Amino acid sequence: MNTTIEKQEGNIVKVDIEIPAKDAISYYNNAAKKIAQYVNIPGFRKGKAPRNIVEQNIGEERIKHEALETALPRIFSDVIRENSFDVVAQPYVESYNFKIGEDLKIVAKIELRPEVKLGDYKGMTLEVEGYKIEEDAMQKSLDGMMKQHATTVLVTDRNTKNDDIIVFDFEGFSNGEKIEHGDAKNFTMDLANSSFIPGFAEQLVDRPLGEEFDIEVKFPEEYHEKKLAGQPATFKCKINEIKTKVFPELNDEFAQKIGPFKTVDELKADIQKYLENQKKDIDKANSEKAIFEKVVASAEVDIQQSMIDREADELVAEYKEKLAQQGFTWEQALEAHGYDDIMKQLKEDALVRVKNSLVIDKIAKEENITVSQADFGAKLTELSQMYQIDPNTMIKQLSQTPGVFNVLSQQALNEKVTKFLADNNTVNLK
Repeated sequence: MNTTIEKQEGNIVKVDIEIPAKDAISYYNNAAKKIAQYVNIPGFRKGKAPRNIVEQNIGEERIKHEALETALPRIFSDVIRENSFDVVAQPYVESYNFKIGEDLKIVAKIELRPEVKLGDYKGMTLEVEGYKIEEDAMQKSLDGMMKQHATTVLVTDRNTKNDDIIVFDFEGFSNGEKIEHGDAKNFTMDLANSSFIPGFAEQLVDRPLGEEFDIEVKFPEEYHEKKLAGQPATFKCKINEIKTKVFPELNDEFAQKIGPFKTVDELKADIQKYLENQKKDIDKANSEKAIFEKVVASAEVDIQQSMIDREADELVAEYKEKLAQQGFTWEQALEAHGYDDIMKQLKEDALVRVKNSLVIDKIAKEENITVSQADFGAKLTELSQMYQIDPNTMIKQLSQTPGVFNVLSQQALNEKVTKFLADNNTVNLK
């Protein structure tokens, strides 16, 4: 096999490949035999028809196509290995000349990984704003615990208050039409923590039991259902139950109830330890982020548009999956935000992800950072613990998704490079 390499713009190389006629005819004959195995030809058992009969029934072009489909992966693999190409996508054939008895000529394009020129990435000193524990963080934590363990009691002798929990019926109308899915019976709402339309919960305050009343609201301009966005609405309501929250007392008995504590002081000490560990974790994450952002900003790399487009396609798939998990569709997102705005943001995110990945791989190469079997095993153990699944079961489940092990391996590499950068640079917390 003879090859001629021509570098082109956009990290593309054009490869002219010439396969000797004897090899080309071997590919062709093998393809004819393979096709004959599963094609019914009158007068012949499968696999027994001679080549000329197969050609008459199937045609030379189909045999040539089969021959190329079989041979190209090995041909491309040899070209990549011989030239030490660092490819980022499958090579593709631009043209070919396949004549029986002559050398097979193929013109292919191969997309290479962009060359990354690193700036400073070791021995730097950075200043990062340190995370500050709020003065009332302890009290907020205690309040949160008491809210979590609050109980409710029915109230029958007063109107609703803004911190009550109510059970009510409602039915919504907009522009004279009933709102689809805009009604419910015995719906429970925490008036202090409502996710309804702005102004809805507020109008349920100071209302008596059993009385029917209307409230007027306006849907937000950015509401996901375009028909209702910015539109006025009327909701007919009736309150069936009023419940008030009863919070426990902050005493030793409460501390013993919620954890392995004998006194409130022990509980507070545990909260303080948590807050301090939280500060360490946030400071560590912010420091690593600042280092990496500076390293990436100083790196020079010419990224071809095709890499960004492929990454954007993956982001679109992830975005659609998130929408589905939240009960929305891609079409609803397009209506709400517009295709151009969504794609602009996703392509900007794709560029950042691609550059980050290229810089990480370059540092790993420069510093000989690799992912060992132990690193990969630790990643699998971490996942199994997170989802509380047996490691062997986890491996079986993951193996059903193509490419997932490569993703996990890349995550492990990212973490090792991040640690390397943290160990080899200094951060002063302000």
